Amino acid sequence: MSEHLPPGWNGIMEIDPSEDTVMERRDLLRGAGTVAAWLAASRGAAAAPTPDGAVPAAKPGPTLPCVPFGKHKVSRLIAGANTVYGYSHFNYVFSAHMGEYHSTPRVLAFLRELERSGVTTWQASWSERLETDWTAYKEQGGKLDLLMLSKPTFNDEPEMVKRAAKLKPLALAQHGAATNRFWDAGQMDRCVDYLKRIRDTGLMVGLSCHNPLMVEYSEEHNWDVDYYMTSLYYINRPRAEFERILGQVPIGEIYLPSDVPKMLATIRKVKKPCLAYKVLAAGRTVNSPQQVKERMAVALKGIKPADAVIIGMYQRFNDQIGQTAQFTREILA
Repeated sequence: MSEHLPPGWNGIMEIDPSEDTVMERRDLLRGAGTVAAWLAASRGAAAAPTPDGAVPAAKPGPTLPCVPFGKHKVSRLIAGANTVYGYSHFNYVFSAHMGEYHSTPRVLAFLRELERSGVTTWQASWSERLETDWTAYKEQGGKLDLLMLSKPTFNDEPEMVKRAAKLKPLALAQHGAATNRFWDAGQMDRCVDYLKRIRDTGLMVGLSCHNPLMVEYSEEHNWDVDYYMTSLYYINRPRAEFERILGQVPIGEIYLPSDVPKMLATIRKVKKPCLAYKVLAAGRTVNSPQQVKERMAVALKGIKPADAVIIGMYQRFNDQIGQTAQFTREILA
């Protein structure tokens, strides 16, 4: 999250020498010094790796502010699992880097550090690894609550809802990729059957999405949904829409700053709880602790007082858990 090189960036910038106003020499030198500092920090971390079964300790703290979530409560900072299970939203190299580090013993250690920091809730997509890790964590007396996200294929796999429910999460949400698929095909009502299957398990029902219009559609049609998972960036736009906005289809995921206020406005209009995610643009706004705190403040101050944020933390190089928890306290104070 902070204090290490932004994933996927090699520190090389191509600059047209004729454009001397683009970046002055002092800016280049400042950038070079920053890169050198980050590399030195990374080498220091690599020189003393944590053994399997351990992660860097998190700064302990009291339980974070919590909000009602149905008959439950969740902390206003919810830890995400993309950084744990290798969904980097960058490339397969960085995803493998994350996944390779997080053996089951380290996942259990990570969850215990979340407890130490005052976080009460973990959000994760279903996987066989999650089944193994969460079961082991609970058998060891783990105190966190789990919010589960379906896989995009669950809508066509009726048996998987019951399997996911066996882990006893507080809630299960339809994956945003499935929501986007139905929206783009003009078949949004196909979500309803799957949402009903979740309801039949007794779990709270969630709908994850990237486009504010999807939330508005659900509300207008009075869908049986308890909460929304709301991405602050609409990263899965159809090709035609990207061409209209940018004049071409970009390579990789694109995070447009103009998306954030649009989703925040929708979140504030909806009475149901919203869990805002992609707060840090999947690691694209983590170049300093100050930037992290600024982006967190935009989200926490832009959502309703009864809402929460989901943020992934990578504890490998520095205490992202403790830092993010402390930022939450300071912003909410």
